[in-house]
Parts: sequence; structure tokens; C-alpha cells
Amino acid sequence: MKNHFLIFAAAFLATASLFAQDRKDKAPVTFEEIYDEPYSVNKLFVAFQPLYGEVFVTNINAGFGVEALYYHMDKLDVRAHFRKTYSQRFFDLSRDLAVKNSDVDNANKIFSYYELGGTYHVKDFEESSKTKMFLYKNSYRGNRWASRVPLYADVPCKVRKIYGVRFGGIAWNSSVDLNRVLTKQGLTHRDLVVSGEVPEGQTPESIPATEFDEHGQDETVDLFTNVAAKGIYAGGSLAWIKNVAVNFDKFEEGVDDLMLTVYADILFSPSIALDDIVYTKKVKDTNGNVVKGATNTYSVSPIKTQSLGFRLGIDGRFNRTLSWAYGGEIGYRPGIAGKTFYALFKISFPVYGTNLDYKVESFGK
Repeated sequence: MKNHFLIFAAAFLATASLFAQDRKDKAPVTFEEIYDEPYSVNKLFVAFQPLYGEVFVTNINAGFGVEALYYHMDKLDVRAHFRKTYSQRFFDLSRDLAVKNSDVDNANKIFSYYELGGTYHVKDFEESSKTKMFLYKNSYRGNRWASRVPLYADVPCKVRKIYGVRFGGIAWNSSVDLNRVLTKQGLTHRDLVVSGEVPEGQTPESIPATEFDEHGQDETVDLFTNVAAKGIYAGGSLAWIKNVAVNFDKFEEGVDDLMLTVYADILFSPSIALDDIVYTKKVKDTNGNVVKGATNTYSVSPIKTQSLGFRLGIDGRFNRTLSWAYGGEIGYRPGIAGKTFYALFKISFPVYGTNLDYKVESFGK
């Protein structure tokens, strides 16, 4: 059986090789360089992100964002980023659950995220490389292009590499399902007691695990609160920048202007705050009707937080006046212990790029 498989594989590879050699359009191509300048890229990029998605254990969310990136010569670049959910239902899972199920009086915050930071270019240099450019003709449009295996040519070019050191600040806030947090950390409703001083000899009152519903039956008390974190990040990055265009003989022009960055950061948030629970008891009056009782504030201090985390990320964009970009991250974001893992992707369109140079020369007559 093994021999039959090897014979089949060899025959398949031989057939594929013969097929490739029989292509009539597989002929050498010539090209003329139009430009190859990886240092001549736009200084400012402003991007609107119509969609991002984040699997965050604290709160699965999706929405929109805005991002700006500025390159200051070959010394540093600065980035600012903001994102939030479109609405409760699209898509802010913990807030949606809170609106539908919460038994507490706390307001539910919208998920929002802010980041501001910069990268210092420790080493910014240029070296020889090559790029793969697909060969395309206008006659290939439509089904003809979709049904063919495109040819490509390796074109020599320059690549700019940047080894960077990153530093910045992060702030975010979100609603959170406290029942799941209690279960994850091995706690119960009984661990959340009334905040403030307790008279000597008395046991502090804890939030009840069940309450009366509108029919007078017991149901679980669903707890939701808000979490807000502020911190910093520090790490390193490696960026590749190509900015080359060539004119192929008998084919359309080829362009490679990708600006790709990968990075790794340590995240530290010394400030992680959870709102105390404000809860109004439900009791039965003398007629057996369910009415509101006393309102108390219950401390969430038993909830453990985690101040340290990390992330790995990738960011890609193109050196054009109008284009698109993409990015992604995965890691552990400082926050509620056991609820820090997240994975993020984001798409940016449109991305506006400019070199901020509008000066023209003038001469007297």
C-alpha cells in the first residue's frame, strides 16, 4: 500500500511539472524599475475601522474604531487608537446580558478601549531583498482571472527594516458578568458583604444568592458590574517596509508597498477597579406581594485581579493615499483574574495616507 502511494505521488508531481512546462504564457519577462524607495513613504496614516472583533473572556465584543499613525523621520513613530461597540446587541455581550438579566441597580458601561504609544527606532536600515509580483493583464478580468493559476516573477528590491522599542498607555472599561467571575474564582454571593463599618459583634450582611421573582418564586440573583483598567505597555517590534514599482513588458505594472509590523509587549495595569454592587432586596409584604426592600452597597473586594499580561500582534498597511489595512492581537490583558485571555482582529477601510509635504518651489519671472 505504501509503495502504491509513493508511485501515485511521484506520478502526480511529474504530471504537474509537465503541465507547468506546457503553459504557452510561461516565458521570461523583462521589466523596468519605476521606483524603489522604502524610505519615501507617507508620514501620516488615518484609518477608520468599520469592524473589529474581539474574543475577550471578560466580555466578547465587536464594533468600530479609529486609528492614527505618524512617522517622525526615521527616528520614531506614534500611534493612537480608539474603539468601542456599535450597540448593546451588536456587539457587547456582557452589557446585553446585564440589560436583560441583571438584578442589581448598577448602570452598565459600554465597552470602550483607548491606546496611545510610540516606537523608538533603535535600528532603521536598508538591505537588498526581492519581492514576488504576480503577472496580470487587463484581458484576464472576470472569470478568466479567477480560473487561472497566476504566474509570478521575483523582482529584486530594497527592504527597510526597523527594530523598535515600544512604550505607551492603555485604558479600557466594560460590563462584566459577576456570577461567572465568582464561579471561576471559587467564590459565592456570600463572599460579597455590605461595605462600610460593621457594629462590633455583628456579622456583615452578604448579598443573597436567590430572591423572589414577580410570582413569588425563588430565582438566582444575577450580578453584573463594571470594570475599568488603566496601565502601560512596553515591548519590541520588527517592521518591514517595501515601496517598489516596476513596469513589466507585456503585463501591467507591479507594485509592492506593504508596510508590515510584528510586535510583542508586556502589559501592566496598576489600576484595575470594579464597581461595588448596589442591590435592592425584594421581600414579601403582609399580603404576600413582592415589593422592594432596603438598598445596600456590597463590596467586591474579594474579587481577585491580575495586573500583569502580555500580547503578540501584527499590523499591515500599504503606502498609498487611499487603501486598507489589517491587524490582529492575541494575549492576556490585565483585568479580572481568570478572565484575561483575548484574541482580536481588525480591518481598516478607508485608510488615508499623506506625507504632509504640500510645499512647491516658486521662481520669479
